[in-house]
Amino acid sequence: MGTVLFPFPAFFKWVRNPSGYFFKVGEAGKTRMTTNLTKPISKKLLFAMLIVTIGAEVLLYLTRYSYMAGTLYDAMMVSSFFIGWKLHQRLKSPTDHPKTKRQVTLQFTGAFLIFFIGSTVINMYSTNTFQDFSVDYDQYVQDYAESQAYDAGDGGASTDPVWAFFEKVDMIGYDLFADTLAGLEEVWRLAYMILLLVIFKKIFKRRWESGRRDIFLMSALFLTSILFGIDHTLDSDQPWSIRIGAIVTFANMGLLFGLILLWTRNLWVTVLVHALYDITATLSWYYIDYAVELFALAVLVVHMILFTLEKLNQRRLERQLDADEWVQVAE
Repeated sequence: MGTVLFPFPAFFKWVRNPSGYFFKVGEAGKTRMTTNLTKPISKKLLFAMLIVTIGAEVLLYLTRYSYMAGTLYDAMMVSSFFIGWKLHQRLKSPTDHPKTKRQVTLQFTGAFLIFFIGSTVINMYSTNTFQDFSVDYDQYVQDYAESQAYDAGDGGASTDPVWAFFEKVDMIGYDLFADTLAGLEEVWRLAYMILLLVIFKKIFKRRWESGRRDIFLMSALFLTSILFGIDHTLDSDQPWSIRIGAIVTFANMGLLFGLILLWTRNLWVTVLVHALYDITATLSWYYIDYAVELFALAVLVVHMILFTLEKLNQRRLERQLDADEWVQVAE
Protein backbone atom coordinates (compact mmCIF):
# COMPACT_ATOMS: atom_id res chain seq x y z
CA MET A 1 0.00 0.00 0.00
CA GLY A 2 2.83 2.39 0.78
CA THR A 3 4.30 2.38 -2.71
CA VAL A 4 1.91 5.06 -3.94
CA LEU A 5 3.15 7.49 -1.29
CA PHE A 6 6.74 7.60 -2.52
CA PRO A 7 7.75 9.79 -5.45
CA PHE A 8 9.32 7.57 -8.10
CA PRO A 9 9.64 4.43 -5.94
CA ALA A 10 11.41 2.51 -8.71
CA PHE A 11 14.49 4.63 -7.98
CA PHE A 12 14.58 3.57 -4.32
CA LYS A 13 16.13 0.32 -3.18
CA TRP A 14 13.58 -0.27 -0.47
CA VAL A 15 9.79 0.19 -0.65
CA ARG A 16 6.85 -1.12 1.33
CA ASN A 17 4.79 -4.12 0.37
CA PRO A 18 1.00 -4.25 1.04
CA SER A 19 1.60 -5.56 4.55
CA GLY A 20 3.62 -2.50 5.49
CA TYR A 21 7.02 -4.19 5.49
CA PHE A 22 9.95 -3.23 3.32
CA PHE A 23 11.36 -5.25 0.49
CA LYS A 24 14.16 -4.67 -1.96
CA VAL A 25 13.56 -3.72 -5.58
CA GLY A 26 16.16 -5.60 -7.58
CA GLU A 27 16.97 -6.10 -11.22
CA ALA A 28 14.22 -8.71 -11.49
CA GLY A 29 11.49 -6.08 -11.16
CA LYS A 30 13.00 -3.91 -13.88
CA THR A 31 13.57 -6.95 -16.08
CA ARG A 32 9.90 -7.94 -15.76
CA MET A 33 8.86 -4.49 -16.89
CA THR A 34 10.99 -4.50 -20.03
CA THR A 35 9.97 -8.11 -20.71
CA ASN A 36 6.29 -7.15 -20.53
CA LEU A 37 6.79 -4.10 -22.74
CA THR A 38 8.51 -6.16 -25.43
CA LYS A 39 6.12 -9.11 -25.47
CA PRO A 40 5.29 -10.37 -28.99
CA ILE A 41 3.37 -7.78 -31.03
CA SER A 42 0.83 -8.81 -33.64
CA LYS A 43 1.15 -7.41 -37.15
CA LYS A 44 -2.08 -5.45 -36.78
CA LEU A 45 -0.95 -3.88 -33.51
CA LEU A 46 2.50 -3.12 -34.94
CA PHE A 47 0.90 -1.38 -37.92
CA ALA A 48 -1.35 0.63 -35.59
CA MET A 49 1.64 1.64 -33.44
CA LEU A 50 3.58 2.82 -36.51
CA ILE A 51 0.57 4.86 -37.64
CA VAL A 52 0.12 6.54 -34.25
CA THR A 53 3.85 7.36 -33.98
CA ILE A 54 5.46 8.04 -37.36
CA GLY A 55 2.11 8.72 -39.05
CA ALA A 56 1.24 11.32 -36.39
CA GLU A 57 4.51 13.16 -36.98
CA VAL A 58 3.92 13.26 -40.74
CA LEU A 59 0.44 14.72 -40.19
CA LEU A 60 1.81 17.26 -37.71
CA TYR A 61 4.28 18.48 -40.31
CA LEU A 62 1.56 18.69 -42.96
CA THR A 63 -0.68 20.81 -40.72
CA ARG A 64 1.45 23.83 -41.64
CA TYR A 65 0.07 23.44 -45.18
CA SER A 66 -3.30 21.72 -44.82
CA TYR A 67 -6.32 22.06 -42.52
CA MET A 68 -7.32 18.53 -43.47
CA ALA A 69 -4.06 17.22 -42.01
CA GLY A 70 -5.04 18.79 -38.69
CA THR A 71 -8.43 17.09 -38.83
CA LEU A 72 -6.81 13.74 -39.61
CA TYR A 73 -4.36 14.26 -36.74
CA ASP A 74 -7.25 14.82 -34.32
CA ALA A 75 -8.93 11.67 -35.63
CA MET A 76 -5.69 9.73 -35.13
CA MET A 77 -5.44 10.95 -31.53
CA VAL A 78 -9.00 9.76 -30.87
CA SER A 79 -8.23 6.35 -32.37
CA SER A 80 -5.03 6.13 -30.31
CA PHE A 81 -7.23 5.57 -27.25
CA PHE A 82 -7.97 2.05 -28.52
CA ILE A 83 -4.27 1.41 -29.15
CA GLY A 84 -3.55 2.60 -25.62
CA TRP A 85 -6.17 0.15 -24.35
CA LYS A 86 -4.12 -2.64 -25.96
CA LEU A 87 -0.78 -1.38 -24.66
CA HIS A 88 -1.45 -0.16 -21.12
CA GLN A 89 -1.45 -3.66 -19.60
CA ARG A 90 2.16 -4.10 -20.70
CA LEU A 91 3.24 -1.60 -18.05
CA LYS A 92 1.99 -3.89 -15.28
CA SER A 93 3.22 -7.22 -13.99
CA PRO A 94 1.00 -10.16 -13.00
CA THR A 95 2.73 -10.09 -9.61
CA ASP A 96 1.80 -6.45 -8.94
CA HIS A 97 -0.65 -5.99 -6.11
CA PRO A 98 -3.87 -4.29 -7.25
CA LYS A 99 -4.21 -0.73 -6.02
CA THR A 100 -7.26 0.69 -4.31
CA LYS A 101 -9.13 3.67 -5.74
CA ARG A 102 -7.57 5.85 -3.06
CA GLN A 103 -4.07 4.74 -4.04
CA VAL A 104 -4.71 5.39 -7.73
CA THR A 105 -6.07 8.83 -6.86
CA LEU A 106 -2.95 9.46 -4.76
CA GLN A 107 -0.83 8.52 -7.76
CA PHE A 108 -2.70 11.05 -9.90
CA THR A 109 -2.54 13.88 -7.37
CA GLY A 110 1.14 13.20 -6.66
CA ALA A 111 1.94 13.01 -10.37
CA PHE A 112 0.09 16.25 -11.13
CA LEU A 113 1.89 18.10 -8.34
CA ILE A 114 5.26 16.77 -9.50
CA PHE A 115 4.55 17.90 -13.05
CA PHE A 116 3.25 21.28 -11.89
CA ILE A 117 6.42 21.96 -9.90
CA GLY A 118 8.67 20.57 -12.63
CA SER A 119 6.97 22.52 -15.42
CA THR A 120 7.22 25.72 -13.36
CA VAL A 121 10.98 25.23 -13.02
CA ILE A 122 11.27 24.43 -16.74
CA ASN A 123 9.31 27.55 -17.72
CA MET A 124 11.51 29.72 -15.50
CA TYR A 125 14.63 28.18 -17.03
CA SER A 126 13.37 28.65 -20.60
CA THR A 127 12.31 32.24 -19.94
CA ASN A 128 15.83 33.15 -18.81
CA THR A 129 17.75 30.98 -21.28
CA PHE A 130 15.75 31.16 -24.52
CA GLN A 131 14.51 34.73 -24.65
CA ASP A 132 13.53 34.62 -28.34
CA PHE A 133 11.34 31.58 -27.70
CA SER A 134 9.89 33.15 -24.53
CA VAL A 135 8.92 36.36 -26.34
CA ASP A 136 7.50 34.44 -29.30
CA TYR A 137 5.47 32.13 -27.05
CA ASP A 138 4.09 35.04 -25.02
CA GLN A 139 3.05 36.74 -28.25
CA TYR A 140 1.42 33.51 -29.44
CA VAL A 141 -0.60 33.25 -26.23
CA GLN A 142 -1.66 36.90 -26.49
CA ASP A 143 -2.66 36.57 -30.15
CA TYR A 144 -4.53 33.35 -29.48
CA ALA A 145 -6.39 34.86 -26.55
CA GLU A 146 -7.37 37.89 -28.60
CA SER A 147 -8.55 35.74 -31.50
CA GLN A 148 -10.73 33.71 -29.16
CA ALA A 149 -12.06 36.66 -27.16
CA TYR A 150 -15.83 36.85 -27.21
CA ASP A 151 -17.33 40.33 -27.61
CA ALA A 152 -21.10 40.39 -27.52
CA GLY A 153 -21.10 43.80 -29.18
CA ASP A 154 -19.04 42.64 -32.11
CA GLY A 155 -20.92 42.85 -35.38
CA GLY A 156 -19.71 39.35 -36.26
CA ALA A 157 -21.31 37.84 -33.17
CA SER A 158 -24.94 36.78 -33.18
CA THR A 159 -27.44 38.85 -31.19
CA ASP A 160 -29.73 35.86 -30.82
CA PRO A 161 -29.20 34.42 -27.31
CA VAL A 162 -29.39 30.81 -28.51
CA TRP A 163 -26.83 31.34 -31.27
CA ALA A 164 -24.65 33.39 -28.93
CA PHE A 165 -24.73 30.55 -26.37
CA PHE A 166 -23.63 27.92 -28.89
CA GLU A 167 -20.94 30.20 -30.28
CA LYS A 168 -19.51 30.35 -26.77
CA VAL A 169 -19.88 26.60 -26.35
CA ASP A 170 -18.09 26.01 -29.68
CA MET A 171 -15.23 28.30 -28.72
CA ILE A 172 -14.64 26.82 -25.28
CA GLY A 173 -15.57 23.28 -26.35
CA TYR A 174 -12.99 23.14 -29.13
CA ASP A 175 -10.23 24.22 -26.73
CA LEU A 176 -11.23 21.58 -24.18
CA PHE A 177 -11.48 18.95 -26.94
CA ALA A 178 -8.00 19.79 -28.29
CA ASP A 179 -6.45 19.74 -24.82
CA THR A 180 -8.11 16.42 -24.00
CA LEU A 181 -6.67 14.93 -27.19
CA ALA A 182 -3.25 16.26 -26.16
CA GLY A 183 -3.38 13.91 -23.19
CA LEU A 184 -3.54 10.99 -25.60
CA GLU A 185 -0.06 11.93 -26.80
CA GLU A 186 1.04 9.68 -23.92
CA VAL A 187 -0.16 6.72 -26.01
CA TRP A 188 2.25 7.97 -28.69
CA ARG A 189 5.02 8.01 -26.07
CA LEU A 190 4.33 4.49 -24.82
CA ALA A 191 4.09 3.10 -28.36
CA TYR A 192 7.40 4.73 -29.30
CA MET A 193 9.11 3.44 -26.16
CA ILE A 194 7.94 -0.09 -26.90
CA LEU A 195 9.15 0.12 -30.51
CA LEU A 196 12.55 1.42 -29.38
CA LEU A 197 12.88 -1.30 -26.73
CA VAL A 198 12.08 -3.96 -29.33
CA ILE A 199 14.84 -2.53 -31.55
CA PHE A 200 17.30 -2.50 -28.63
CA LYS A 201 16.34 -6.09 -27.82
CA LYS A 202 17.20 -7.18 -31.37
CA ILE A 203 20.44 -5.21 -31.71
CA PHE A 204 21.92 -5.68 -28.22
CA LYS A 205 20.83 -9.25 -27.65
CA ARG A 206 23.61 -10.30 -25.28
CA ARG A 207 23.20 -7.32 -22.91
CA TRP A 208 19.41 -7.69 -23.02
CA GLU A 209 19.56 -11.35 -22.01
CA SER A 210 21.96 -10.53 -19.18
CA GLY A 211 19.18 -8.49 -17.56
CA ARG A 212 21.07 -5.18 -17.57
CA ARG A 213 18.32 -3.21 -19.29
CA ASP A 214 18.23 0.11 -17.40
CA ILE A 215 20.24 1.79 -20.15
CA PHE A 216 17.68 0.72 -22.75
CA LEU A 217 14.71 1.99 -20.75
CA MET A 218 16.40 5.33 -20.06
CA SER A 219 17.50 5.65 -23.71
CA ALA A 220 13.93 5.07 -24.88
CA LEU A 221 12.71 7.67 -22.38
CA PHE A 222 15.34 10.20 -23.49
CA LEU A 223 14.76 9.69 -27.22
CA THR A 224 10.98 9.96 -26.94
CA SER A 225 11.42 13.15 -24.90
CA ILE A 226 13.56 14.67 -27.66
CA LEU A 227 10.98 13.63 -30.26
CA PHE A 228 8.24 15.15 -28.10
CA GLY A 229 10.11 18.46 -28.20
CA ILE A 230 10.71 18.28 -31.95
CA ASP A 231 7.07 17.40 -32.64
CA HIS A 232 5.98 20.67 -31.02
CA THR A 233 7.85 22.56 -33.77
CA LEU A 234 6.67 20.55 -36.79
CA ASP A 235 3.45 22.50 -37.40
CA SER A 236 5.14 25.87 -37.97
CA ASP A 237 8.21 27.27 -39.69
CA GLN A 238 10.20 29.36 -37.22
CA PRO A 239 13.78 30.65 -36.91
CA TRP A 240 16.17 28.26 -35.21
CA SER A 241 16.63 30.65 -32.27
CA ILE A 242 12.96 30.09 -31.44
CA ARG A 243 12.83 26.45 -32.49
CA ILE A 244 15.72 25.37 -30.26
CA GLY A 245 14.05 26.96 -27.25
CA ALA A 246 10.79 25.18 -28.06
CA ILE A 247 12.51 21.81 -28.52
CA VAL A 248 14.42 22.05 -25.22
CA THR A 249 11.39 23.30 -23.27
CA PHE A 250 8.95 20.69 -24.54
CA ALA A 251 11.57 17.92 -24.40
CA ASN A 252 11.98 18.62 -20.69
CA MET A 253 8.19 18.56 -20.30
CA GLY A 254 8.15 15.25 -22.17
CA LEU A 255 10.83 13.86 -19.87
CA LEU A 256 8.62 14.67 -16.88
CA PHE A 257 5.65 12.91 -18.46
CA GLY A 258 7.84 9.90 -19.26
CA LEU A 259 9.09 9.67 -15.68
CA ILE A 260 5.52 9.85 -14.44
CA LEU A 261 4.56 7.06 -16.83
CA LEU A 262 7.37 4.81 -15.56
CA TRP A 263 6.70 5.67 -11.92
CA THR A 264 2.95 5.10 -11.91
CA ARG A 265 3.06 2.33 -14.53
CA ASN A 266 -0.39 3.64 -15.37
CA LEU A 267 -0.95 5.04 -18.85
CA TRP A 268 -4.33 6.57 -18.03
CA VAL A 269 -3.07 8.45 -14.96
CA THR A 270 -0.39 10.01 -17.17
CA VAL A 271 -2.94 10.82 -19.89
CA LEU A 272 -5.15 12.50 -17.29
CA VAL A 273 -2.27 14.56 -15.86
CA HIS A 274 -1.29 15.73 -19.36
CA ALA A 275 -4.85 16.57 -20.41
CA LEU A 276 -5.81 18.41 -17.21
CA TYR A 277 -2.60 20.43 -17.19
CA ASP A 278 -3.20 21.53 -20.78
CA ILE A 279 -6.85 22.32 -20.05
CA THR A 280 -6.05 24.46 -17.01
CA ALA A 281 -3.22 26.18 -18.90
CA THR A 282 -5.62 27.11 -21.70
CA LEU A 283 -8.23 28.30 -19.21
CA SER A 284 -5.63 30.54 -17.60
CA TRP A 285 -4.92 32.23 -20.95
CA TYR A 286 -8.23 33.95 -21.36
CA TYR A 287 -10.94 32.50 -19.10
CA ILE A 288 -9.71 32.17 -15.51
CA ASP A 289 -6.57 33.87 -14.24
CA TYR A 290 -4.14 31.50 -12.48
CA ALA A 291 -6.32 28.48 -13.34
CA VAL A 292 -3.29 26.14 -13.22
CA GLU A 293 -2.19 27.41 -9.82
CA LEU A 294 -5.70 27.24 -8.37
CA PHE A 295 -6.19 23.69 -9.66
CA ALA A 296 -2.78 22.65 -8.31
CA LEU A 297 -3.73 24.08 -4.91
CA ALA A 298 -6.97 22.07 -4.91
CA VAL A 299 -5.05 18.94 -5.92
CA LEU A 300 -2.58 19.56 -3.07
CA VAL A 301 -5.42 19.74 -0.53
CA VAL A 302 -6.94 16.51 -1.86
CA HIS A 303 -3.52 14.83 -1.85
CA MET A 304 -2.84 15.74 1.78
CA ILE A 305 -6.25 14.46 2.88
CA LEU A 306 -5.86 11.17 1.01
CA PHE A 307 -2.25 10.83 2.17
CA THR A 308 -3.37 11.16 5.80
CA LEU A 309 -6.16 8.63 5.33
CA GLU A 310 -3.77 6.18 3.67
CA LYS A 311 -1.21 6.48 6.46
CA LEU A 312 -3.91 5.91 9.08
CA ASN A 313 -5.09 2.86 7.15
CA GLN A 314 -1.52 1.51 6.97
CA ARG A 315 -1.07 1.89 10.72
CA ARG A 316 -4.37 0.12 11.34
CA LEU A 317 -3.26 -2.79 9.13
CA GLU A 318 0.12 -2.94 10.89
CA ARG A 319 -1.53 -3.10 14.31
CA GLN A 320 -3.89 -5.80 13.04
CA LEU A 321 -0.95 -7.77 11.63
CA ASP A 322 0.96 -7.46 14.93
CA ALA A 323 -2.12 -8.63 16.84
CA ASP A 324 -2.49 -11.66 14.53
CA GLU A 325 1.18 -12.54 15.07
CA TRP A 326 0.77 -12.37 18.86
CA VAL A 327 -2.25 -14.69 18.60
CA GLN A 328 -0.21 -17.17 16.54
CA VAL A 329 2.66 -17.04 19.05
CA ALA A 330 0.26 -17.58 21.95
CA GLU A 331 -1.25 -20.60 20.25
